Amino acid sequence: MSDGLDGRGPNPAGPQTDVPPGLDPASTEVQPLEVVVVTGLSGAGKLSAGRVLEDLGWFVVDNLPPALLQPMVELGARGDIRRFAAVVDVRSRAFSSDLQESIRVLSDAGNRPRVIYVHARDEVLVRRYESVRREHPLQGNGTLIDGISAERALLTGIAGDADLWVDTSDLNVHQLRATLENAFAREGRTQPLTATVMSFGFKYGLPLDADLVVDARFLPNPHWIPELRPKTGQDADVSAYVLGQPDAGEFLDRYTDVLRLLIPGYRREGKRYLTLAVGCTGGKHRSVAIAEEFARRLTAEGLTAAARHRDLGRE
Repeated sequence: MSDGLDGRGPNPAGPQTDVPPGLDPASTEVQPLEVVVVTGLSGAGKLSAGRVLEDLGWFVVDNLPPALLQPMVELGARGDIRRFAAVVDVRSRAFSSDLQESIRVLSDAGNRPRVIYVHARDEVLVRRYESVRREHPLQGNGTLIDGISAERALLTGIAGDADLWVDTSDLNVHQLRATLENAFAREGRTQPLTATVMSFGFKYGLPLDADLVVDARFLPNPHWIPELRPKTGQDADVSAYVLGQPDAGEFLDRYTDVLRLLIPGYRREGKRYLTLAVGCTGGKHRSVAIAEEFARRLTAEGLTAAARHRDLGRE
């Protein structure tokens, strides 16, 4: 990983005209950074998330002890770093309370810390650990599931404070990248509220990272129409069938009104990410078409919104 620091000092020969404000020895003021803390469960994909942020132009430090967050941010602010991310996990030991305190200190200093909490279902974590034949860092003399349970308990506080939850249980690396790019690839500018509209199939389980869940199973299922069955909600004829149902338009209009009510409140409370999950039986037809339409409507409301289809192609 690149260090992102150039190490230049003041020019003793005379005044400078091209030095960043934070490097001016006559001034103690530094410009606030965009700061992201990536944390969560071991084996859930924190390092992969850090690599995505690095590819998006962030300066990323892995396994940073919470006590070093503030010094690293101050050092970066005096150089040319404007976007700083740290991957913090239980390898740092004195962890949860220290991390929450470090984030509070950063906020008080005028920075903009955001927390990404990366997690996955227990059975997925067990499978990942078994595939690489490694022990969980909190396993000790117990079982793998003991270590996972202990870590979940340790992370309860920071998980509740997180700005963005990313459930990697059903994501491949490309989908993880797309999720984070949707949240952070903004040409260096942070949007007030970013929305992900996720379609899913109820038979595969509820998405754990959803803020809001709606059920599209009240609409007729295109699965029972032979010419539509092999297609998906992204196909024009399936979308037209789903959205053309008598109840679909009223449902979309009324729930859009609900979102119009919620969005200003989310913004006032400082919420930066919203995940709206739309479910149907298999996550192939109705939920996909409705999710695409909600994403279009949220974009029209001024949000940065994108549709993601968790279970599409899973059959």
